[in-house]
Amino acid sequence: VIRKLNDSETESALALVWEVFLQFEAPDYSQEGVETFRSSIHDPRWISRLTVYGAFDEGVLIGVIATRNKGSHIALFFVKGAYHRRGIGRMLFNRVLEETTSDTVTVHSSPYANPVYHRLGFLDTGMEQVASGMRFTPMEFRL
Repeated sequence: VIRKLNDSETESALALVWEVFLQFEAPDYSQEGVETFRSSIHDPRWISRLTVYGAFDEGVLIGVIATRNKGSHIALFFVKGAYHRRGIGRMLFNRVLEETTSDTVTVHSSPYANPVYHRLGFLDTGMEQVASGMRFTPMEFRL
């Protein structure tokens, strides 16, 4: 089941994001990058601008995708490791495509997620960059 999360579910969604980030993303980042990410997911102002969707398996949250700018930019996209390569990410992304009013969706992909975004149909729009310790490749998906 994929659905929009309500405010009371945000804390558990961010706990999942942090858990998956530490497992799969953090090894590619400097300590500065890890701290930058941690700070952003604990910033109420940053979080308030997001629309967050969750994937559930028998009532348990297993994946999260969050967008901003009316669905035109993916800010967070994490699926628990035990559920990787089972179509959960694609289902979450398809929900974003159903909801967005834009003809393009952008993302700043981490090194770990680059292959995932490429499989979803994203194309690189620039070279890898580093900002505040966060490594990312800008990408775009055209509907």
